[in-house]
Amino acid sequence: MVEVIVGGGVVGLSVAWRLARAGRPVTVVDPDPAGGASHAAAGMLAPVSEVTYTEEPLLRLGLASLRRWPAFAAELAADAGLPEGAHGVDLRAEGTLDVAFGADDLAALDELAAFMDKLGLPVERLTGRECRRLEPMLAPSVRGGLLAAGDAWVDPRRVTAALLTALERRHVPLVRARVTGLLREDDPEGPAAGLLREGGPAGRVTGVRLEGGAELAATTVVLAAGAWSAALAGVPVRPVKGQILRLRSPQPLLTRCVRGSVHGSPVYLVPRGDGELVVGATQEELGFDTRVTAGGLYELLRDARELVPGVTELELADVVAGLRPGTPDNVPIVGPAGDGLVLATGHHRGGVLLAPLTAALVAGEAGGEEGGLAALCSPARFGEIA
Repeated sequence: MVEVIVGGGVVGLSVAWRLARAGRPVTVVDPDPAGGASHAAAGMLAPVSEVTYTEEPLLRLGLASLRRWPAFAAELAADAGLPEGAHGVDLRAEGTLDVAFGADDLAALDELAAFMDKLGLPVERLTGRECRRLEPMLAPSVRGGLLAAGDAWVDPRRVTAALLTALERRHVPLVRARVTGLLREDDPEGPAAGLLREGGPAGRVTGVRLEGGAELAATTVVLAAGAWSAALAGVPVRPVKGQILRLRSPQPLLTRCVRGSVHGSPVYLVPRGDGELVVGATQEELGFDTRVTAGGLYELLRDARELVPGVTELELADVVAGLRPGTPDNVPIVGPAGDGLVLATGHHRGGVLLAPLTAALVAGEAGGEEGGLAALCSPARFGEIA
């Protein structure tokens, strides 16, 4: 039998690819592979510039996964037959510039810089003039910034396209269907021994049920269904809506990622090599709402314009809303959750960043210090997963 990966986003596809490279038979099930949050994501690989006061475990996971990204991208490009090598997924490492617009924003940035210094993170404090020297298109009103030179970014749409190609070249089946439940075998000591049933906390997971009633048997089910994971197992994952827009320019407006705070409101701008500029993203607790709203896009453009006035001259190329899978502690849930079930979900804002490490953990390829990080994202911290 095969290992069934439920979910065809960047995490699920990465897990499937690593398992397939190891010679393990896998099947991916997803109604819209490479869609959802992965399609909407900006692709920032920025564990340093995104650090917050209560998420040091997430920082450790992010730094470990970032170290994996160059080799991950190069191997993926080779497997997918991309002539540009690792550049085929637009992996770039010019760093992230975190800037402040007003006095209050600058004070908050100073506090963040002190926190980063305590953690020993490599960041450089810059004046407003020094920020504009690095990025001439920044507004004169930018008061100062922090440069996280080790941060990077990638194009998630190219990554998922490459993963799909690599899986196809390895003859990995892709089932375009929605999973409606997990199949479990009852306790062999009980009266219903050997019978399959859907849902319930007891019994080994033996496969999945698809919409329409079809079933897929599996030696192991890897649940990487993002925000929809809670509907299939008792995992504390919720949807966090993020609206994002893409602008197009004949040539890149920025040379590195720019994050900013405008009167306390965060915004980021991520340049692509082809001139595209990604602006994001809202964070909205609205359930499974994927509507793109005028208000959400207005706020993004308003704040982006304060930092980089030239964005208003660019062509609007795309708008989309995705659902990030959030957890109570903002740390992903990765690891075994009972016999026959492995979780790889709850990555919130860090799905793209954490995809290489997650795939390595699930495939059993992480050892040493990385292997020790498994406890940080273990499902066990939430008790029994039904």
